[in-house]
Amino acid sequence: MSLTDKINAHIKAAMLAKEKEKLEALRAIKAGILLAQSSGEVVTPESEIKMLQKMVKQRRESAEIYKTQNRDDLVKIELDQATVIEAYLPAQMNNDEITIVVKKIIAQTGATSAKDMGKVMGIASKELAGKADNKIVSTIVKELLNS
Repeated sequence: MSLTDKINAHIKAAMLAKEKEKLEALRAIKAGILLAQSSGEVVTPESEIKMLQKMVKQRRESAEIYKTQNRDDLVKIELDQATVIEAYLPAQMNNDEITIVVKKIIAQTGATSAKDMGKVMGIASKELAGKADNKIVSTIVKELLNS
């Protein structure tokens, strides 16, 4: 079942259950997919994952901005939507799993210092695409190369 089919089915279920917040997040996903398709772009599972990650990141950033402005009502909405969207992403790896993968990449590339970070990050970002946040991967790579 494609992401579009899943989203359409879940939109119907959310409408029947009158889940307003979930419905908004699902409609945002559907709009993103339709926008990509109408622009002539071939929508692949990889591009869908990137789009979903971008949506989650946008909502988390918006929540931070609202938090600084003491708009707790809007913070909750943004975080709830991010949670709904995350459900359609592949399971994220924890720090220990990321560290194991990064150590293998460092061994393969022969990286020894922070100068080699770009080389390691290039491979790591491809290998961990959709499975881990690049910010976390970057932090782990820095720690391992500086130790």
